[in-house]
Amino acid sequence: MKAKTLGREGGYNCIVCIKQVPDTKQVTGEAMKADGTINRAALPAIFNPEDRNALEAALRVKENYGGTVTVVTMGLPAACAILRTALMCGADKAYLVTDRKAAGSDTLATSYILSQAVRTLKPDLVFCGRQAIDGDTAQVGPQIAEKLDFAAVTYLQDIQMDGDYAIATRDIGTGVETDRVKLPALFTVTDKLGELRPMDVRRVMKYKRAMAPGENGGVALEGDLAIGQLTCDDIGAEADRCGFAGSPTKVSNIVSVVLKGGDYKDVTPDDAGVAGLVGELIADHTIG
Repeated sequence: MKAKTLGREGGYNCIVCIKQVPDTKQVTGEAMKADGTINRAALPAIFNPEDRNALEAALRVKENYGGTVTVVTMGLPAACAILRTALMCGADKAYLVTDRKAAGSDTLATSYILSQAVRTLKPDLVFCGRQAIDGDTAQVGPQIAEKLDFAAVTYLQDIQMDGDYAIATRDIGTGVETDRVKLPALFTVTDKLGELRPMDVRRVMKYKRAMAPGENGGVALEGDLAIGQLTCDDIGAEADRCGFAGSPTKVSNIVSVVLKGGDYKDVTPDDAGVAGLVGELIADHTIG
């Protein structure tokens, strides 16, 4: 039986943490630097796929129960490209967290910086993609929740609201689980929730020139066309917890794995062929 759900007066303040990532489907030999970091200039940048699902989750909450959707990303001014995409799809506000102090941040430092940014926005619900394709750690979302002391629900595939609670359906691998979660709470989202809706043509025309200070040497537009820009100082982030200083993760070495074709043996598709192959595998102790 489907739970009866109701919103609340004024709706919900939804924050979505998104990331611009290198397209790992286009990896080449130049994709990694000698120090173990990704050579982002060698790969095209895209909107992290599961962050798109997270944005869709927030937009559904806004659509069904009212409220606002704010997107936040950390990176260089070029990351404003995905903020514009989010605005074109239905987000109300966008913020870029950019600061030299944040350079080289691992998941611990990234989650700290984002948690400080999210804290300033006073959310009811926070949505993150399950993981980013440039790291595949799935650590940042739960770490943000821990730093904010929010309940964390992972692998979200459906959400409904009931006053100050969220009714969250999550994938647990062998089935689904439904949780009733007190707000504020954070949710990591998978592609099972559904694809991000298409961009709205009117919003495309409205936000195509939205930018943050410093992007392409430009100045942020005023009013609702502005992309807000935040520094570590703006969000009260301690310098020794940001960037390289706050990142205990160290890459010791990188190994380039090249898969090459080897010898093969034709096996006739009959009982005799299979029996012969099994006999050879047993003889050389591959099996048995």
